[in-house]
Amino acid sequence: MSIYRNAVWFVKGLQEYTKSGFEAAAKHFAPADLDVNLSGRSFVITGANSGIGKATAQEIANRGGTVHMVCRNKDRAEAARDEIVERSKNEINNAGCMVNQRELTDESLEKNFATNTLGTYILTTALIPALKKAEDSRVVTVSSGGMLTQKLNVDDLQFEKGTFDGTSAYAQNKRQQVILTERWASQHKEIHFSSMHPGWADTPAVQTSMPSFHAKMQSKLRTEAMGADTAVWLAVSAAATKQPSGLFFQDRKAVATHLPLASSRSTPQEEEKLLTALEEFALKFKP
Repeated sequence: MSIYRNAVWFVKGLQEYTKSGFEAAAKHFAPADLDVNLSGRSFVITGANSGIGKATAQEIANRGGTVHMVCRNKDRAEAARDEIVERSKNEINNAGCMVNQRELTDESLEKNFATNTLGTYILTTALIPALKKAEDSRVVTVSSGGMLTQKLNVDDLQFEKGTFDGTSAYAQNKRQQVILTERWASQHKEIHFSSMHPGWADTPAVQTSMPSFHAKMQSKLRTEAMGADTAVWLAVSAAATKQPSGLFFQDRKAVATHLPLASSRSTPQEEEKLLTALEEFALKFKP
């Protein structure tokens, strides 16, 4: 079944996730959706020093929003901040990974899981009390269409069993993010949650983590701004909040979270087990 999912996903990607796929979808975009003044609004953006995160920060800053950049590298964050400020003329107050070898953090956590899933969980749950008090609060998670190749596996969250594969680990994390978004949406009605797929974009992360894919597909890849478009739309447009909370988006449209006949759906019990495990991990790191 995994071979089936991968094959169907790749064909789908060639049709929809590329630059031409974005250009075809963009013909139906409403330009007025992003014609907004964000003065007085604040946005926390993780991984905002490069790639899609940086492009998202730039687009929001251009519209007057205050961007709080959450980055692992201070020097790169400050360089990105200065560039964004120069371009936008707005003050900026200053994250995902694909590690292809199984590596552990100083806390003995597998790095993909720690960054993509546990980090998302800890930051989001920590912000929920404040978000509930704010007007028009939203949480947008940049997932990946690669999650369509994965069924939730709660019995090996840190990829300790079998042969490690970074691409599969990343896709599994992205499946987990989509499930978290759905669960948070059902639990916290005051906040609008969404997840999205940016398409196949030409970013530094793709260049370093998937060099072979990048070399073969470079001419077809989206720009960083194309990859950021739906994240920005979800974060700022009035049209986005007219959609139900908890959905998964691609090119400003809610799309299915499972491929046809892919047997990738999880049970409520499996999803609850994921949340319980993440909360147990999180308790070790929360202040």
